[in-house]
Amino acid sequence: MALQEEQCHSLICFGVVIHNKFERRETYLPVYNILTMMAAAATGALFPASNPPPDSGAKTSGNLAGSLPGSIDARGLNVKKPAFGSLQAKANAQAPPKVNGTKVGVMDGFKDDEVISSHHPRTFINQLPDWSMLLAAITTIFLAAEKQWMMLDWKPKRPDMLADPFGLGKIVQDGFVFRQNFSIRSYEIGADRTASIETMMNHLQETALNHVKSAGLMHGGFGSTPEMSKRNLIWVVTKMQVVVDRYPTWGDVVQVDTWVAASGKNGMRRDWLVRDSTTGDVLMRASSLWVMMNKETRRLSKIPEEARAEIEGYFVDSPPVIDDDNRKLPKLDETTADYGRTGLTPRWSDLDVNQHVNNVKYIGWILESAPMQILEGCELAAMTLEYRRECRRDSVLQSLTSVLEDKGVDDLALFGNVECQHVLRLENGGEVVKGRTEWRPKCVNGIGSLGGFPTDVA
Repeated sequence: MALQEEQCHSLICFGVVIHNKFERRETYLPVYNILTMMAAAATGALFPASNPPPDSGAKTSGNLAGSLPGSIDARGLNVKKPAFGSLQAKANAQAPPKVNGTKVGVMDGFKDDEVISSHHPRTFINQLPDWSMLLAAITTIFLAAEKQWMMLDWKPKRPDMLADPFGLGKIVQDGFVFRQNFSIRSYEIGADRTASIETMMNHLQETALNHVKSAGLMHGGFGSTPEMSKRNLIWVVTKMQVVVDRYPTWGDVVQVDTWVAASGKNGMRRDWLVRDSTTGDVLMRASSLWVMMNKETRRLSKIPEEARAEIEGYFVDSPPVIDDDNRKLPKLDETTADYGRTGLTPRWSDLDVNQHVNNVKYIGWILESAPMQILEGCELAAMTLEYRRECRRDSVLQSLTSVLEDKGVDDLALFGNVECQHVLRLENGGEVVKGRTEWRPKCVNGIGSLGGFPTDVA
């Protein structure tokens, strides 16, 4: 009996701990309800609500000194407590048989009607489950819930831990800026062990679409709003400017912020700012101009007033992160270009949901005609692209590059930045993309230029 009372006391204390842990945790409300029902069942077993059965007339040997004949349970019901150590006998027990004139099976000192029952007395204690198993089950549930609680309440303890480990993104700064983290994967780095420009541009595009989706404006098309979808309108980029201060490497985590602003009467500007999530250093800045195009006719369209009403509430009144480069890009052809590559054709994987080549693919095609000495000895520092027309699945393209003020690509280590002009055009002559790129010599171990240490270092 003492052991059972000690276990009951342990269960009550355990229930108090569980209540304190979970009473204000909505996440664990189902677990808390289960534990509450288990505690209620245990309480019902300890303190039954119904009155005990009527006395059968059995006699007992008496109570211990000082014990009460009855008491009141937690609900105020009168119940009888069985006296500790009492013996219960059958009410109408027959006299035991005699053998040779002597009673058999009766202990000396007891009367005939005080024969010990052949079964254990039917009390509420004997009807309880095994307390050790019950406590073990409750403990298992509690520990599992505690583990989940600690996982959900986990917060980064080191600055290099991800603030957004799943890269889901969120809207910040009063709803005008969308922020998302990206971890640089091993398959996103190039031959120089840093993220490629295509990787960085894909991150920009991903945040732009997630911004529209998080704002609740995406409907039907690839970044189209509900009013745009009604009119078969889609967004197309007309100009992109990028400045790269430093490329991240494998395992780095970058934080990308993006926002939109008005650009004239029928355009929209989108800017990006890419930082190192650990140090906060700016890695890359980008600014772009977008217009609407009819998906069926493939012609540019004015922004309908209904569509403008959907998006203008998200416009930010701020200057672009990059000053607009208004320098005119000269025309290039086979006679004026220094390098060329022909026979470029889109693959099925190069097409987006609007059935034209994704604008990031153009960058790779432009660099196809850049001289290998620049690709190996320099890194892309800045880029300006002007998109003239879309490229379809059956297009055949030609990539042309001209190095401005040719200083001799074989001796890049002796010069500063190198500037190139590019054009990507259809083989019949129609221009698809025109661009300008600026390259700087690659650093070795972060302290020198191509080929080793600077010339002024011994």
